[in-house]
Amino acid sequence: MQQTGTPSARILTQPLVLRGKTLRNRVVFGAHTANMSENGLPGTQHLHYYLERARGGAGMIVVEPQPVHDTAVLTRGNFRPDDDAVIPGFRRITEACKAEGAVMVQQLYHVGQHGDADLSYRPNWSPSGMPSYHDSDGSHALRASEIEDLIQGYIRAAERCREAGFDGVEVWAAYHSLIEQFWRPWSNRRTDEWGGSLENRMRFGRCIIEGIRQACGEDFIIGLSASHAEKDPVALSLDDMAEILCGYDATGHVDYISCGSGSYIDYDRVMPTFVHGEKLSADLTRRLKAQVSHAVVTAESQIRTPDNAESMLRAQEADLVSVVRGQIADPFWGRKVTENRDDDIRGCISCNQMCWGRRSRDYWISCLVNPSAGREHDWGSEGSITPADAPRKLLVIGAGPAGLEAARVAAARGHSVTICEAGAQIGGQFRLAGEQPRRGQVLELLDWYERQFDALGVDLRLNTFVDAEDVAGYGADEVIVATGSLPPETGFQRWLPERDRLDGIGAGNVCSVEDIMRRAVVPGKRVVLLDEGGHWRGSGTAWFLAERGHEVSIVTPDAHIAAELGRTTSDVPLRQTLARAGVRFHTESVIDKWTGHQAAVLSMLTGDTTMIDADTLVLATTNTAFDMLAQDLDATGIACHQIGDCVAPRLAPYAFYEGRKLALHL
Repeated sequence: MQQTGTPSARILTQPLVLRGKTLRNRVVFGAHTANMSENGLPGTQHLHYYLERARGGAGMIVVEPQPVHDTAVLTRGNFRPDDDAVIPGFRRITEACKAEGAVMVQQLYHVGQHGDADLSYRPNWSPSGMPSYHDSDGSHALRASEIEDLIQGYIRAAERCREAGFDGVEVWAAYHSLIEQFWRPWSNRRTDEWGGSLENRMRFGRCIIEGIRQACGEDFIIGLSASHAEKDPVALSLDDMAEILCGYDATGHVDYISCGSGSYIDYDRVMPTFVHGEKLSADLTRRLKAQVSHAVVTAESQIRTPDNAESMLRAQEADLVSVVRGQIADPFWGRKVTENRDDDIRGCISCNQMCWGRRSRDYWISCLVNPSAGREHDWGSEGSITPADAPRKLLVIGAGPAGLEAARVAAARGHSVTICEAGAQIGGQFRLAGEQPRRGQVLELLDWYERQFDALGVDLRLNTFVDAEDVAGYGADEVIVATGSLPPETGFQRWLPERDRLDGIGAGNVCSVEDIMRRAVVPGKRVVLLDEGGHWRGSGTAWFLAERGHEVSIVTPDAHIAAELGRTTSDVPLRQTLARAGVRFHTESVIDKWTGHQAAVLSMLTGDTTMIDADTLVLATTNTAFDMLAQDLDATGIACHQIGDCVAPRLAPYAFYEGRKLALHL
């Protein structure tokens, strides 16, 4: 990660004034649903989640959205709409975060036609009764009196925010939410004063903003959140969006405009993963910067690094940058930038597995690389890790995610740590993930661990296989076994549970995805890949092979390819990429037999068999724990801690979690 000048030379670290409130830098922790409320109220978990980012140097924090009406409730963890009971909890948050130097704003939202009746038990309200893109529900076309009720709901919510100590509010109009539904002719087909002409379509948003200004005063910040959805066929054009936003700017009431990407129809760009490029909102922010006269412009959407942020500011494409997932991954992103410690930032890997991936299942959010996210109230601040009462000598065996994180945190607490890795590089199977297309951010994270080990004095020993005798001779006070997992050699398929082995597994030309990504096997031209997991392990390897000119057929028991990636929003663009590369899909199917040069693919729907000619069969089936060392230590009476895949093979988040949790308690 390159550094950009000195702190004083950076625009990113310069202050900016909004309505008399000074942002200490240009870094915004933007609004996102953390989903942590307790019976609809902000509680201790929320407090410490936001306080950690305030301590970490964010110039402005936009607290997650407050529904402005009971028809706006979208998640289990939403705050209570139109209820003064939320004020004391928010006041605790604003007072604590402002004491740490952050300007505090709260977002106000209504998703309109894209609601969720499972949670709200109310019909979705929209300008013209258009259908939801959240599910298959329709919506209720608003009556004029109901429109007035909603406007007052926004104003009352803003007044509640002011009473709770917020410095302002952000009015959410992004992603084709309710306000944008009024803007778009496609979703606003009204013929009264709220539809038709541009002036009429802008009226709903203008009444909200002007009402908030009148109710909350001239010293109250008002932001407006918008987005451009370039892949949405019925979206407003860049010209139309700029005209609308500049119209609001001309009133002088809007102090900043925050620009994202995507919509409910162009959904995978709302929280873009690594399959997309970076700085996705630059076209809109660049246009606005050239046209607005009052509001400052905030850029969102895949601005991961300080260099990305600084480049947008220097090119005058934005005045502020919203770094959300980056500050979930490293809450001290802002402070480290200010202190010119870019190399110390733990970078987001743009995977969405535990932030949006958990939120999409209606859990509170966390982070794959930072398991403390959402647990700050329980595990404490990363900025002040509690030193160990009695520093001890620790031996960690295995430098995959679990071992790396255990070693890092234990060393940060003052323990003397040696970590041994049998391979030539750290990372284990996580490194193999980083070798897949567009996943270089994983390798950047592993480089970060090596820098951390150097700074903390961790003794990293590569190419070092450790057995029970070696452990006994080392004389560690604590032994941590993180030896990971291995692919099975049986070809067992979960949806053929009566067969312990794949018929024909001994016919040859069979390997695992790990073999492919390690370059341990050179596959033939024609490849059949059995993907039982629906994650990147299988489909990412298929992409890797297709890029290298192999003819790839994926067989999966799931109803669609990359099924488990649906929670991350990366599944659709991944399938599009694979399809364009000529990869063939065989869904709801298993492999009945392998002959060494043909796969008999059995449909789970019809029972029909299709023969596929292939040179190589690649397996992405469930791994088995490599716990031999732990068993040997147990047999010799040496106590150890087991973490990660050697306990049970799982996804990477749980390895990072177990590594950190153990190290915090040793």
